[in-house]
Amino acid sequence: MSAPKLSLTTTSAAEATADAIIVGTVRDGEDVALAPGTEQVDAAFDGGLAGVLASLGATGKPDEVVKLPTLGRLRAGVLVAAGLGAAGEVGPEQVRRAAGVAARALAGTKRAVSTLSTVDLHAAAEGTVLGAYRFDEYRSERGDAPVERVDLVSPTDGNAKEHRATLKAATSIAEAVTTARDFVNTPPNDLYPASFADRAAALGKAAGLEVEILDEKALRKGGFGGVLGVGMGSTRPPRLVRLKYRGPKARTKVALVGKGITFDTGGISIKPAAHMEEMTSDMSGAAAIVASVVLAAKLRYPLEVTATVPMAENMPSGAAYRPGDVLTMYGGKTVEVLNTDAEGRLILADAIVRACEDEPDYLVETATLTGAQVISLGRRTPGIMGSEDFRDRVAAIAKASGEGGWAMPLPEELRRDLDSKLADLANVTGHRWGGMLAAGLFLREFVPDGLPWVHLDVAGPAYNNGAPWGYTGKGGTGVPVRTIAAVLADIAEKG
Repeated sequence: MSAPKLSLTTTSAAEATADAIIVGTVRDGEDVALAPGTEQVDAAFDGGLAGVLASLGATGKPDEVVKLPTLGRLRAGVLVAAGLGAAGEVGPEQVRRAAGVAARALAGTKRAVSTLSTVDLHAAAEGTVLGAYRFDEYRSERGDAPVERVDLVSPTDGNAKEHRATLKAATSIAEAVTTARDFVNTPPNDLYPASFADRAAALGKAAGLEVEILDEKALRKGGFGGVLGVGMGSTRPPRLVRLKYRGPKARTKVALVGKGITFDTGGISIKPAAHMEEMTSDMSGAAAIVASVVLAAKLRYPLEVTATVPMAENMPSGAAYRPGDVLTMYGGKTVEVLNTDAEGRLILADAIVRACEDEPDYLVETATLTGAQVISLGRRTPGIMGSEDFRDRVAAIAKASGEGGWAMPLPEELRRDLDSKLADLANVTGHRWGGMLAAGLFLREFVPDGLPWVHLDVAGPAYNNGAPWGYTGKGGTGVPVRTIAAVLADIAEKG
């Protein structure tokens, strides 16, 4: 995937040499108005740019793009107006979305200048990279390339050094999101446990991380019964990858865990055929975690961050695990399998116990875990569970990051429904009520008492099966990389 080259400029957009100029519009009552940073561009239209855009149908609403030929009034040949929403309600997410739709609309363009950066430089940079993203590795005809270069007009507040640091951080975070998207969008015949592990290891080594890969023999020797049980039905054996970053003057340890089911048929409890192709995205949690630990190294967070990533393919075969089996998990707890399509929590349980052997100060874990998340919160809002104080802290950070999230409870009455007639616990409750919460309760059984822990269920938000919107195209979204990055930054600052 090629990303646009971003750079800062102090040249006025009205005087810039480029193919296109990006400006923001807002909805001001019943009228469309121009966002800050467009004053000199507006002057080239004798102060009438808003009226011209309105005559072309512009309203300023989010995700709206209106293109206008400049007819020699500017050095750039085209003006692109991106909607930011209601005046007075424009924040980072609105800027991020507007920058995303503008970047997508400029596919095939060599150079553009954006004034959205004068409203929020960080958001404009992230949105530009994410909106320009496309995954065309498998297309024989790739169409227009993403916009090649975007010059971001420097904000008037702050100084050049601060602006460069902001741009570097925003670009690094956006590139981590696109790394996760690339993993998710790679088809399962090319991304399976062994190849996923190798790609993660290559990224880790390039970033200077400590890398460990456990193959099926090492998993068996170590007693990783959850990962082995789920993966035994596939001809492609499972893996567990460990990536460790030791930051400068690190005093706080953070454990990251992500679900890496490279394809999920449901196993013996097989899924319906309709839309099963989307289960190539069932490793989105793992993709986000791999991208996040590499990002931590790139931004040199003063933390020790260790990612523990279990990878398996959940297939039906004569060797597959069955409903009724009892698995001995890493660490010794036993689980009765009632449904082989509740496999993610089994591999996560192994990984959580292993991750907690490092005695971390925090545990952040994410997965495309339950269809119940989509039913409860829809396709764009992650469900956030865990120890209450840390859960609420992460939920607030997730909302501020623009990825969203909603703090959910872990009701004790549902825990009784995970009791097993044979083992320490069952992998599902046996009923459909509170499925997302029951999964969170299952995972809690493997988290040490007193450890600040959070689980992000991103079953819907990790994959967009609809039309593009904002900076989000079809396919893998990279959620929750930006949330995890913000959580790590928050921990680095506050402990």
